[in-house]
Amino acid sequence: MNVMNSKVTSYQDEAVCTLQIYPRFAIKPGQGCILRVPKEATATTVIKTAVATLGMDTSKPYILVEVQEYGGEEWVLQASDQPVQRVLLWPRKAQDKHPQSDGYFFALQEGSYDGSIQYDVMTSVRQEKVAQGLANRGFVTQQPQEYDDLCNLPELTEESILGTLRHRFHKQKIYTFASNILIAVNPFKFLPIYNPRYVKMYENHTLGKLEPHVFAIADAAFHTMLNKQVNQCIVISGESGSGKTQSTNFLIHCLTALSQKGYTSGVERTILGAGPVLEAFGNAKTAYNNNSSRFGKFIQVNYLESGVVRGAVVEKYLLEKCRLVSRGKTERNYHVFYYLLIGASEEEKDEFKLLRPEEYHYLKEEIPISEDQAEMKHEFRRLHQAMEMVGFLPPTKKQIFSVLSAILYLGNVTYEPKVVAEGLKVGPDRVLSAISDLLKVKVELLVEALTTRKAMTANDTLILPYSLSEAITARDSMAKSLYSALFDWIVLRINHALLNKIDLEESVPCLSIGVLDIFGFEDFKTNSFEQFCINYANEQLQYYCNQCIFKLEQEEYMAEGIIWHNIDYPDNIGCISLFSKKPTGLFYLLDEESNFPQATDSTLLEKFKQQHQNNPFFVQTPVRVPAFVIRHFAGKVKYQIKDFREKNTDHMRPDIVALLRSSECSYLRQLIGANPVAVFRWGILRATIRTLAVFNEAGRSWAEKHPDQVRRYSRHSLGEMKRPSTVGALIDFSFDRSEEGPLEAFEDIFIVLNVILLFSVQNLIDSHSLKFIMGLTQHNRATRSLLRLHTKKKPPSISTQFQASLSKLLETLRKAEPFFVRCIRSNGDKREMHFDDALVLQQLRYTSMLQTVRIRMSGYGAKFTFKEFTDQFRVLLPKEISTPQQDITNLLTKMGLPSSSFQIGRTKVFLKESERQILQEALHKEVMRSIIILQRWFRACLMRKQYLREREGIITIQRSWRYLRQTYRSRAAIVIQTAWRRSKERAEYLKKRENLKAQIGSHSYSPRVKNSATFPGPRRNPTIKISRATRVQEKWNASLDREITDSNELHHLDEFLGNQMNDLSTRSKVLSETEKIFFLATTQFRDTIKSMYSISNPNIGYKDLMSGYQKRVASLAGLKKASEVPLVVNLFQSVLDGFIRGELKRLETEPCKVKERNRRKSKRDKCPDGPLGHLFSTYQVTIMQSCDQCSSYIWGMEKAFMCSSCKMVCHKKCLSKITVNCTGHCDRKKEGEQTLHFGVPLCALVRTADSVPFVMEKMLVHVEMNGLYTEGIYRKSGSACRAKELHHILEKDPQAVSLDNYPIHTITGLVKLWLRELPDPLMTYSLYNDFLYAADLPEASERLRAIYRKLDELPPSNFSTLERLIFHLVKVAKEEAHNRMSANALAILFAPCILRCPDSSDPLLSMKDINKTTLCVEILINEQTRCYNQKMEEIQQLENAEAMAINQLKLRRQSTFVLMLRIISMYLYCTVQNLFRLWFRNELAFRLPEFEQDSSDAENMDSESLVSSESLLEDHFVSLNSEGQY
Repeated sequence: MNVMNSKVTSYQDEAVCTLQIYPRFAIKPGQGCILRVPKEATATTVIKTAVATLGMDTSKPYILVEVQEYGGEEWVLQASDQPVQRVLLWPRKAQDKHPQSDGYFFALQEGSYDGSIQYDVMTSVRQEKVAQGLANRGFVTQQPQEYDDLCNLPELTEESILGTLRHRFHKQKIYTFASNILIAVNPFKFLPIYNPRYVKMYENHTLGKLEPHVFAIADAAFHTMLNKQVNQCIVISGESGSGKTQSTNFLIHCLTALSQKGYTSGVERTILGAGPVLEAFGNAKTAYNNNSSRFGKFIQVNYLESGVVRGAVVEKYLLEKCRLVSRGKTERNYHVFYYLLIGASEEEKDEFKLLRPEEYHYLKEEIPISEDQAEMKHEFRRLHQAMEMVGFLPPTKKQIFSVLSAILYLGNVTYEPKVVAEGLKVGPDRVLSAISDLLKVKVELLVEALTTRKAMTANDTLILPYSLSEAITARDSMAKSLYSALFDWIVLRINHALLNKIDLEESVPCLSIGVLDIFGFEDFKTNSFEQFCINYANEQLQYYCNQCIFKLEQEEYMAEGIIWHNIDYPDNIGCISLFSKKPTGLFYLLDEESNFPQATDSTLLEKFKQQHQNNPFFVQTPVRVPAFVIRHFAGKVKYQIKDFREKNTDHMRPDIVALLRSSECSYLRQLIGANPVAVFRWGILRATIRTLAVFNEAGRSWAEKHPDQVRRYSRHSLGEMKRPSTVGALIDFSFDRSEEGPLEAFEDIFIVLNVILLFSVQNLIDSHSLKFIMGLTQHNRATRSLLRLHTKKKPPSISTQFQASLSKLLETLRKAEPFFVRCIRSNGDKREMHFDDALVLQQLRYTSMLQTVRIRMSGYGAKFTFKEFTDQFRVLLPKEISTPQQDITNLLTKMGLPSSSFQIGRTKVFLKESERQILQEALHKEVMRSIIILQRWFRACLMRKQYLREREGIITIQRSWRYLRQTYRSRAAIVIQTAWRRSKERAEYLKKRENLKAQIGSHSYSPRVKNSATFPGPRRNPTIKISRATRVQEKWNASLDREITDSNELHHLDEFLGNQMNDLSTRSKVLSETEKIFFLATTQFRDTIKSMYSISNPNIGYKDLMSGYQKRVASLAGLKKASEVPLVVNLFQSVLDGFIRGELKRLETEPCKVKERNRRKSKRDKCPDGPLGHLFSTYQVTIMQSCDQCSSYIWGMEKAFMCSSCKMVCHKKCLSKITVNCTGHCDRKKEGEQTLHFGVPLCALVRTADSVPFVMEKMLVHVEMNGLYTEGIYRKSGSACRAKELHHILEKDPQAVSLDNYPIHTITGLVKLWLRELPDPLMTYSLYNDFLYAADLPEASERLRAIYRKLDELPPSNFSTLERLIFHLVKVAKEEAHNRMSANALAILFAPCILRCPDSSDPLLSMKDINKTTLCVEILINEQTRCYNQKMEEIQQLENAEAMAINQLKLRRQSTFVLMLRIISMYLYCTVQNLFRLWFRNELAFRLPEFEQDSSDAENMDSESLVSSESLLEDHFVSLNSEGQY
């Protein structure tokens, strides 16, 4: 870089710098352009200048990439990045002139080249380093060091904690750790950090390893539950407006995502749908929060021990009913009212008689809602979808909306004093009529309930009119009670939908994770009874947190006798005692005053002041002020005493109960029922009685229409029926149907009942499930406590019920291990990304955050009993442990851990979290070292065994060779000796004979005789006669060189063999041994052919098929029938040769069709499988997320697209705009890259998504053709040298290699090697845990469905290759009788190859998963075997039916053809005979003597010609028949 300073002055602020830009798409690569830009120029400015300089198209998007080749890094510069500042971080040599050869340069390219996922909100590590480097060089202001864990702060003060939270908040990092406690600062803005890819990123990671996030807490709780098998709970605390509800939604979303491991019960979907329903009916807009929970809820998600969701329970606490009728000026009513009024359609508005929001008294407010109408319409659609997910049917939703509309109309009821009589006049009439229609009650009863009340005396019932204030109170009480009953019923139905019916039938051990989202601490301008109870709950929750964080932990330290200095913390037990201590607690005083009829709110306040005037937590107020003040842990709160007594006894009035019970709507009667089980039973009884009445009426009407078919019978009295029968009579259990009428009268009723059952079978409720839910949730609801009118006992007050439910909640929390999420409100004005230091510091103080961080820093996060420590870290400890304390101390000291980081107690070991991670890493390394040693020893044993076997074989060969050589030498010596003796004797014999001849006399002449004694006997012809089979074999070798390259040829071969087998079975009834073997072997051979149909581009030689057939025949024949093998093979070769000649003729006549098919096939192969390797599927969003492509919002319950591999989420419209490659798959191989086949990502080896890699397909086909009958085909290993040789050849040129030259075990070993060397296994690392969870399901049907559902999420190339491999294993397993390879044995061998755990997993835990992985693969093999057998049976049935139909058609055609020939021949014969007779009569008179001689000869000739013509026709028919068979 050259800095060109101005010559005018040396103090010029700006400097011009030189940048070299290298366009990657230039015609001449390496040729760049030189730009001179200002020091502050951004990447956008540089791109525009470079595009203009190079003269490129300005309409296309371009990006600037910083390339560091030596580091192997490429980074896409953002629009606001400054390239000059990047240059300052380069080495000094590369800064002046940065040519491309130095390895540091800028590249300009079109679109996006970086294929990685960048988490925009979470700053990458390199960006942090870049900023730090610029700060160190003095180019930017030094920023304070950032800590994502407050326990790592060098100086622990309130200012340092506040500064760290502020610094992270301004960088949009709203989460911070304090050890295992998460601090969440509410930004009042949605941040795009909650997409599914973040769930995947935090899955199975140690807490604190990644950036703080709420998903990290969910993952830690989930895996802690699985590892420890202990229930967990997540306690979310904070004041109103701190974001507790959103944190709860995110946690539930993450927990269900972690547990969605193929389980198909739909519980996760119901859990996610319950959230929007509860929010709509229980949340409202307040002064501090736009989505404030006005009730508390505890969601307990139940899991199986394997981590699969089993069910869930939702428990609610203290719905704020007074908000329905009154609230602050800047607040709103519950969300559901606005959703209904604004989002309903015109038909729904007419049906529910809806008005505009401002026309309802209960909805009058100062906050305008016009700007939120679009969002509310969307929320209403979202509510509809959520209610369907929970299980609400359309009629049920209509009934709910009718009740909501009636509640709004109740607020519009007005009162006027009557002019004539005493009492009130209620109106207007249209409002009363609307309420009557919506609630299905009579108007008269409604007016009576709203204006009068009944008073019971000893002798009579008095009807007393309400005063105006009492009438308004009664009206509001009716509305509140009705809404509270509706909310309770919705919670009950949600719990029923979340209930797993199997829990009612069997007891299955379950674990649970509870998420507590309770109302936060509230301090409004006007605080009433609701805030009184809410703040008491927060006091209890604060006490629970202090107990877990401070008291219990310090007591444990003291009990274990370790060195510890207690940390003081604020204790709020005094404030809790002020509320709940007997008998002077505020709650008990409130109940006493509520029971006194003459008591008032003023007397209650006086009693409060009198009893607690000396209590430090109770602050006195002036006498005339109707309020009192309590000093809470979060500060002082002033409560208005007004309506305390009334709200504490706010039960549903008896008159209102009687009114609603008179409703014609059964749903309304369910809402006010005292006991849901009793209401359900009465509903069944009522429905039964009505059904009988309908049947009775239908029978009467049918009898009136058909009086002739009705049989009358007499009724017997009960006394007659009770009389004893005769002695000999026995009880007859048969049914007398003589007097029954026909059932045609009830046909319409049966049809209606079937339709009702068809649509409601999934939503049926039974009394057993209701009892179970009631036992879990303990619904002692205040709205129904007064409905037991037959009891004299007074119902419990609201405060009593609230204390009881809160005690049960705390008991549940104490039984589980807690995780804490502290929510902080960033400001009091709901401003986006605004940090109010004073407000945040106040919250940090009253939550004792400084003391919490201090105890986390000084305390020990990891605790183990001696047994737990020795069990987990036994590999690091000595073999024999005599004294655990000493051995553990020696181990920790030996590892070099500082003495302050651990302590040994009486029964436990205490470690810092960082030291525990060091210990865990040491354990991992030691386990890996042990595994490597075991592998080395195992390989050594195998090699030693192989060496000994080879050595024994060599010695045997040598011994045999020596013996053979000695034997040959001995035989040779004997032969030589024999020949020598014979030659010697013969020489003597010849010599003697010559002498004898000489002695006989020289006078006699004897001719020379040819000596034939040397070769006595006739001489044989050395040529061997070649049999017909051998000649055919030599002739057919040329045709068998052909290869099958089209799958249609396999179809034709299969059909041809099927026809030949049908002819064989029809021609001969009794098969010979050779034909039986041929028939069976050909049938199995056809099964093999059918299994090759799915191969898109086959490359199979006829020689391979013939070789496989010969091995199959040899296996079927055995040793006893080995002589039949050549005959069967010869017969099959002749059949195969005939097919090849016919196929060649067919291809010669159809060349155009083949070319067209190949052209279509090539076009189809070029179709892309997805945008840049992504595998998208539809995804229903449950929480607000952001599109990863356009960064816009994706609202809840909307449909989006999610990549199953990299978890990218985007809109449907953004699919075509994606420019980032999928990181879950590999990128396509670049041009010019060396072709490899082993250890290469699968997507780089296939041309299309549904194809199989060539090397894999080639090896599998060869094994299927030549090795299915080899014993131990995959169990035994081949020669290592031959395997290396074949591996090298397949890497270099797999097309030219001939696998016939290598042993079958060498090839099978390479198949497993190819699978093991894949960077990502066939069943992928990302789905490893999902398959484990699926294999661990209890029921076989659920397990199978779960596994196949996860198979659908595999990438296309992985799925097609796995499908081909499993099919291959099925074929191997079917020949178990010969190769001794069962499905279980194959699963044991291939599970580590295709379903292996990630390298980062704990080896000890992965060893425990071997059974699950084996079971998963075995399930696939067995299921595919079942499908294969079923499909083959169906094909065989179809072929048999086809053969039968062909034979019948052939017989009919043959009979018809012969009959026609006979008719024609008879007709011709008669015609010729008549003509001959005429000619014969004419010639008879002239040539009678000669004709007699000729006539006899003619008759003979005519008979011979007739026979010859018939035989000729038969031969022609046979030839036609043979052609038809082909």
